[in-house]
Amino acid sequence: MSDSLKQTISAEIKNAMRAKQSERLGTLRLLQAAIKQKEVDERKELSNDEILAIIEKQIKQRKESISAYEKAGRTETAEAEKAEMQVLSEFLPEQASPEEIIAVITAAIEEVAAQGVSGAPAMGKAMAIIKQKLAGRADMSELSKQLKARIM
Repeated sequence: MSDSLKQTISAEIKNAMRAKQSERLGTLRLLQAAIKQKEVDERKELSNDEILAIIEKQIKQRKESISAYEKAGRTETAEAEKAEMQVLSEFLPEQASPEEIIAVITAAIEEVAAQGVSGAPAMGKAMAIIKQKLAGRADMSELSKQLKARIM
């Protein structure tokens, strides 16, 4: 991707304004505001990886909200959150295949075992390796569950 993620998001905001897509525009503006806030807080320009982390966090928040709204019987609000999640997902890289995920988990377990680490510390070390290889391309909570099932 030659364009920075920040420039892509700005371009999508302009496109949403032209197309009068108010829901999409609102989601993109919230994302842009979160990016700007982080840049102001840290006093630096964010890299694409840092922006991806913000997007992942926003998606995670939407997932939590969706489950809460569905439990409360607020289906309309849950649908709005799902739509926002869909917009945010457009900026994530292509998701890893199940085969690739299994291969990365297996490699991480072998690498940690080669270091002589086992039990709970192995979980943390393996998760760090996995996160580095699959950041933005897989749901980390799902990966954690799969890893835990194989280590513990």
